[in-house]
Amino acid sequence: MVAWTAAAVFVLDQISKYVVVHVMELDRVRQIDVLPPWLQFRMAWNQGINFGLFSNSAEVMRWVLIALALAISAWVWLWMRRDGQGVRARIAAGLLIGGALGNVLDRLLYGAVADFLNMSVPGIANPFSFNVADVAIFAGAIGLVLFTGDGRQRPRPRGRRA
Repeated sequence: MVAWTAAAVFVLDQISKYVVVHVMELDRVRQIDVLPPWLQFRMAWNQGINFGLFSNSAEVMRWVLIALALAISAWVWLWMRRDGQGVRARIAAGLLIGGALGNVLDRLLYGAVADFLNMSVPGIANPFSFNVADVAIFAGAIGLVLFTGDGRQRPRPRGRRA
């Protein structure tokens, strides 16, 4: 379940980026009004993490973020395999892993993540753009918080005190 969900998110993310950036040439036209102000495609090359945090033009930061995303993805994958979580937790893990790997591929191909979705409301202009992978990462992280564990305390091994 984790692998299938991750693969579906990864493919959907990469297809959406390819169509919007290359076919619709958003990297050249910079903005396309889809359903203004609710939805616009607005090109942003994000060298940092969400909302441009830790954005840095240094090449080393690109590789640090790639390594971090791969390490977190591997940890979540192993966690799901080791602990035998339920279906909803495995889907959440797949969302997070697929999104993270989609953004890793962007960093490898472009040196930055291709963000293009921009949502605002009348009178309030949102300056930030995001992508399908970002939505999947966020939903996956929330899902892991909500759907992992059974709410019971695990017994402590004998001989150890907290």
